[in-house]
Amino acid sequence: MASQISEFLASFSSELARPSRFEVVISLPTTVAGQETPSKILMLTCENANLPGRTFATMEQKNYGPVQKYPYLSTYTDMDLTFIVTGNMVAKYVFERWMQYINNSDKFDFEYKKNYATEITIRQYDNSNILTYALKLINAFPVSINQMDLDSSSDTYHKLNVTFVYDYWEQLTLFEGNRSEYNREAEQWNAEFDRQRAESQARWDEIQKRAAPTF
Repeated sequence: MASQISEFLASFSSELARPSRFEVVISLPTTVAGQETPSKILMLTCENANLPGRTFATMEQKNYGPVQKYPYLSTYTDMDLTFIVTGNMVAKYVFERWMQYINNSDKFDFEYKKNYATEITIRQYDNSNILTYALKLINAFPVSINQMDLDSSSDTYHKLNVTFVYDYWEQLTLFEGNRSEYNREAEQWNAEFDRQRAESQARWDEIQKRAAPTF
């Protein structure tokens, strides 16, 4: 039994892939983003995502012998993303603006798909922040955002669930060149996140200091 365990452990040439080591980059349409740059905030606050699947729809055909199945259609699962909502409600503003652009509630006319569909890139990293896998959703756009419940007795924070549909996804080839580029970009995002977190902590400490009672 001990030899089987050692053989099992030796079969892994690297560490196990962790679901927490990911990032999602949404290339917002210019008609939605405007002059702002909320893509970075959305990437930093994306809490849940998935690496989507793919399914073949099949039909049965019998010639001779057993019935055989043949694929005739590829289907792709919807993409659900969950975002932590910051105090200025950036995520809610962005996705409401996006859906409003798709279907303006003043006229209820739908915009042309080419004007609101975009690409979403999902990247998986190992424990050393080295890019190990990446895919891209083609012609993606939101079709649903959840309600955000208000509760005066709650001490938690808002989360926003957004459902995207897309035409298909494609796996990105990780040549050494673009792997290094992605890794450098990841380091920049991490540094920016650490800076923003430090600033937020400093502001919170200052608030706590001012709110502390004096005797």
